[in-house]
Order: sequence, then C-alpha cells, then structure tokens
Amino acid sequence: MNLMDGLLLTLFNVVVCISFPKVLSVITTKGESTAPSTPTIPSPESSSEIPGVMDAA
Repeated sequence: MNLMDGLLLTLFNVVVCISFPKVLSVITTKGESTAPSTPTIPSPESSSEIPGVMDAA
C-alpha cells in the first residue's frame, strides 16, 4: 500500500465518520415522528421552593 492509497482511505474514513451520525439521526427521527406524542400538562401544585428546608434551621 503506497502513500496515495493511505490518503484516499483516510479521506474516505473522515467522510464516513462525519456523515454516518447525521444519516443515522435522520433515520431515527423519522421513525419517532410517526408515533403519536402525548402532551405534558404542568401540575398546578408545582413550586420552585423546596418545602421544609427553611423549617429545619
């Protein structure tokens, strides 16, 4: 294997390693878009305070 073969294989490897995750991401998101999504409803009782922290002091 000469230098040119090594450079071509390296270039091919770089292209595959960069493009494969993107292609895989597109394929997996297409599969998820067909499933019905359930909306999340926020709870009216939710609060940003942690109960009992100030009472312990």
